[in-house]
Amino acid sequence: MMSLRSTIGKTLNKSFTQQFQQSALKSTYQAPNFNKYLKGHNDADKTRNYTYVMIGGLGLLSSAGAKSTVETFISSMSASADVLAMAKVEVDLSSIPEGKNVIVKWQGKPVFVRHRTAEEIQEANSVDVAALKDPQADSDRVKQPEWLVMLGVCTHLGCVPIGESGDFGGWFCPCHGSHYDISGRIRRGPAPLNLEIPTYDISGTTLVVG
Repeated sequence: MMSLRSTIGKTLNKSFTQQFQQSALKSTYQAPNFNKYLKGHNDADKTRNYTYVMIGGLGLLSSAGAKSTVETFISSMSASADVLAMAKVEVDLSSIPEGKNVIVKWQGKPVFVRHRTAEEIQEANSVDVAALKDPQADSDRVKQPEWLVMLGVCTHLGCVPIGESGDFGGWFCPCHGSHYDISGRIRRGPAPLNLEIPTYDISGTTLVVG
């Protein structure tokens, strides 16, 4: 009886094994194809590279545009500076009494115009030039002795001096106590230089500054 069961078991086991092997040989299983996913990945890389190229190109164009804008802005500033430098102001000298000052504006700065008296001219010429902080003869500062034309800006820190004032009968800067004489030369105080003489011309009774 036991021998019969053993024989039947072996027979069934052999049959099952053969069927499994045959089924395995006939299997239609195929490995998944990932090509479409790889293609998508490659396309994404291409898209990303294209995006980088476009961003880089736009960056260069933006830089070029910004450079052009800055150059245009600087050019416009230069043009404005040139126009400002060429600006002139006219003064009718016949309206200024002897012994009086007038102040006109030129390039944003005050200009002092003094109609000097004979006594003031004599006083300006009697000064020992060698003793001055900024040695300069009166004749080097005027085109016509009776007309003194200067920038009304203290050479110390840029304040505007007061006319007909100070210890030398000329101009006094109240900011730090600089005294200028009737020729606009520094005589006392911290200012290092005489009042500046601008470019000007006198034709008849017309003064043109600039």
